[in-house]
Amino acid sequence: MHHTLVRARRTLVAASIVAACAIVATAQPSAATPQSRPSAAAAGGCDVLAPGASATAEAAVRAACSQLGIWYTWGGGHGPQPGATYGQVDPTDPASNHDPERLGFDCSGLVRYAYAQATGQDILAGNSNSQYHSSHATARFGAAQGTGPLLPGDLMAWGGDNSIHHIAVYLGAGKMVEARQSGTHVMVSDVRLGGDYNGAVRIIGAGPGQNGTFSTWGTDVWTHAQPSTTSARVNKFAGPTRVKVGCQKHAQLVEAEGYRNDAWSYLPDYKAWITNIYIRGSAWLDGVPTCA
Repeated sequence: MHHTLVRARRTLVAASIVAACAIVATAQPSAATPQSRPSAAAAGGCDVLAPGASATAEAAVRAACSQLGIWYTWGGGHGPQPGATYGQVDPTDPASNHDPERLGFDCSGLVRYAYAQATGQDILAGNSNSQYHSSHATARFGAAQGTGPLLPGDLMAWGGDNSIHHIAVYLGAGKMVEARQSGTHVMVSDVRLGGDYNGAVRIIGAGPGQNGTFSTWGTDVWTHAQPSTTSARVNKFAGPTRVKVGCQKHAQLVEAEGYRNDAWSYLPDYKAWITNIYIRGSAWLDGVPTCA
């Protein structure tokens, strides 16, 4: 009797905001970028698996990863506040028959929760199609671009241009975290670039710095008088620090933190150089001019 009363109190989500999150055709994962971390990806770890994302995007990744193992449930995560909820039966999927008994997320419910945790605001309420077309998206990437331009925290989507049915959070290194389908749990998967993969979007506050301002990462990172680790040390960043990058150039090849890069950036406020390995962004920073 108690079980019946509990189920009666559950509020079902209107069908208009439910994301189907159907399985899409599986393809081989894309090749990792030069700055990817194959060992972490191969282990199936759920975390930020590549540099370059903003603090907001990294927080969204870790919020999604914190739900690893929670049930997928059709319509889950679309309650009055972001977070896991009991789901509904999907009339087209017999595997969803127990979803009303399971506390969890559908694909867009998980994405909503991740960015609500990262930003402190419920900016992605709605289904996967509305999230893909959100006014909070600041960059879009077509399917043909693969994972090349993607950063951790970007949202990968499947379906037609106006009928996106599945969405997932990119981790880097060819991996993503997703709430995939009834009968499974929130999981880490290889990215799927085949089938009806449509592309990806980057959410406001989730991209690299603008107007030449970026963030360093790592601890006890030294800058140098010249673009070389053998030149004199100038100053040390104890932790992540916002810096202005004046220009960049190819110089000494550096191997650190599992990455290889010969690009160095000049920091005018410090009159010093830093390897791009320790700057959040692509290996060659977007929008930064080449040093004369």
